[in-house]
Amino acid sequence: MGQKRGRLYEVVKGVKRAGPPAKKQKNANHHSSNPSKASKASKATPPQPQKKQHKQQQHPEPIIPFAPEESILLVGEGDLSFAASLVEHHGCTKLTATVLEKNVEELSEKYPHVGENIAKIEAEDGCRVVYNVDARKMQPFVNKSHGESVGAMDRIIFNFPHVGGKSTDVNRQVRYNQELLVDFFSRALLSLAPGGSIVVTLFEGEPYTLWNIRDLGRHSGLQVERSFKFQAAAYPGYHHARTLGVVRNKQTGEISGSGWKGEDRAARSYVFVRKDDVPKPVPARKKRAREEDDDDDDSGEED
Repeated sequence: MGQKRGRLYEVVKGVKRAGPPAKKQKNANHHSSNPSKASKASKATPPQPQKKQHKQQQHPEPIIPFAPEESILLVGEGDLSFAASLVEHHGCTKLTATVLEKNVEELSEKYPHVGENIAKIEAEDGCRVVYNVDARKMQPFVNKSHGESVGAMDRIIFNFPHVGGKSTDVNRQVRYNQELLVDFFSRALLSLAPGGSIVVTLFEGEPYTLWNIRDLGRHSGLQVERSFKFQAAAYPGYHHARTLGVVRNKQTGEISGSGWKGEDRAARSYVFVRKDDVPKPVPARKKRAREEDDDDDDSGEED
């Protein structure tokens, strides 16, 4: 209808234009009917160009989906720089950081600088590093109460999950990573405390959007409480670690200083809670400006 009305409007205008010429009005310009006003108008100061107003860009404070006093489980850590930042800069006191590598020697082979991060983590009495933990098969972290095992972790965080370079075919890579996440969700639920949340961070854009992480969560009995932009700068000392380890020069084997910096790439964190569960709110810390603007529900709408 809108297009028809528009066309009809043009037709009507065409008919009016095709009609007899209108009589010339003696006073076409209403200012010319009063010479004095016209002269005053000509002497008036010309309008000054408006200065462009540069709006100050508002950078909302980053959303931190945990509190220092909560029990936190980090899954699939690489060089442990994220875990070290949580202990050193966020004051976390009950943190368990898990890695896939079997021992510290294997981990150091991939990330030669990891020893510094391990020292920062283990300097806190309630924090530790656990080796040989497969996100798809990990044993539950639980507390036993009255003969029952209850999940012990308030927040379970898996940053940038990826199976590695198993295939160059995009469809296969998508399927492999979907299987990884489904298995992770099923194991993580066993360790999740009542009202706790699971946080998964992915890069934005394809192929990561093809994973359909929201649907994977639904099929696992979870729902997205909200999602928000992941800001690496909120974690001083954190550097994105590749699944395959540091980038090395193919000829010399030395560590390349021009490796890809994943922390500079846009990423988003998804906060999952059990369906029909009452989520445990993150204890308030500093006021986070415009946090509501970043929140969204399971409707699929994002900022």
